[in-house]
Amino acid sequence: MDLFERCRAFYADPHYAQGLGWPANPRTLEAVGLYPYFIPIERPEGTEAVIQGRRVLMLGSNNYLGLTTHPEVQEAAQTAIRRYGTGCTGSRFLNGTLELHERLEERLARFVGKQRALVFPTGFQTNTGTLAALLGKGDMVVADKEVHASLIDGIRIAHERGTESAFFRHGQVAHLERILRNAPAEQAKLVVVDGVFSMGGDVAPLPEIAAACRRHGARLFVDDAHGLGVLGGGRGTAAQLACTEAVDVIMGTFSKSLASAGGFIAGSREVIHFVQHFARPFMFSASLPPANAATVLACLDVIEREPERVARVNRLADRLREGLRAQGWDVGHSSAAIVPVVIGDQFRTVQAWKALFGAGVYTNAALPPAVPAVRSLLRASCIATHTDAHVERARAAFAALREKVLLRSTQREEVPCST
Repeated sequence: MDLFERCRAFYADPHYAQGLGWPANPRTLEAVGLYPYFIPIERPEGTEAVIQGRRVLMLGSNNYLGLTTHPEVQEAAQTAIRRYGTGCTGSRFLNGTLELHERLEERLARFVGKQRALVFPTGFQTNTGTLAALLGKGDMVVADKEVHASLIDGIRIAHERGTESAFFRHGQVAHLERILRNAPAEQAKLVVVDGVFSMGGDVAPLPEIAAACRRHGARLFVDDAHGLGVLGGGRGTAAQLACTEAVDVIMGTFSKSLASAGGFIAGSREVIHFVQHFARPFMFSASLPPANAATVLACLDVIEREPERVARVNRLADRLREGLRAQGWDVGHSSAAIVPVVIGDQFRTVQAWKALFGAGVYTNAALPPAVPAVRSLLRASCIATHTDAHVERARAAFAALREKVLLRSTQREEVPCST
């Protein structure tokens, strides 16, 4: 068979698309106005945006603290470009290390309470590179079933090199403990979890997980992409739960609360020094552009100076979550800034997304493989610069959605099978 036949089949055969987890192929969804992805934003303005010529309320952003439009943050990026240029044109190993990178790493390590930090060009590379560097033949990695895709890929790379891998049921420490108990005592073990899970918005029980790791000689890696800037006064999930010392490696990204792009890990001096010499995505990628690094430094200044931003984003999210729960929506066990609204059926989910978008509220439609097929959902999130009126507008839109799409819809609309 020709290698590209599956690409043609994805668009031509509806059953093939459904077999890959899609309710229909993207072209069909586009034709009926139900394709929720790759929608160009004409003017992002933080809490609102202009899309297709219409102003909409932005509930689909990870800009949790609203810092992408902060004047001080924008000025820091512009100043860095004027001083350092637009890029480093090389890897950190060669000509790509600036004093700005080292200053950022020192600041990040202090911020999350670790000895050292290492900055990567992207968050995805941070996870894949670090796991592949730390794990070797004969080791064991145990991860929560709902960890981020970048962690899954890092585990796959390690598995191909001889690392044993296992997954425990989401959030169930007893299951994790059974897996660790059955592993040989002499086997090197790493437990991998998210601090705040990106789709469900629930917080990992880190103190209990850390205790299980100590009992069985395992190390603990926490991806805190969605906890950093939101929990623990901005310092993340481990700080919130008073277990920073018990977490061996903390990972964070710059593309959420820190208004930029990139990622980092923080841990002991020895671990960070080892990773920077063996993480291939770090070694063989151009370094983080100066404007990105300067942006993150400026964001850290704002977070430390304006702790009310952290308090406000949580207060707004709680208000939205409580309002939706009162309307009868399933918002799971979410907390922090993420408010998932579980629809269940994939097609109903894109219908609901379209109805909300038509009402001027932008959310994200989360379908498999990001979530289980029966847990397809609309992912909403709050920004510290949202107003109380924004939250009320969102609650009203969801109330209308529940009446229009879920209570009055008794028959599933059929999607055409043609391309």
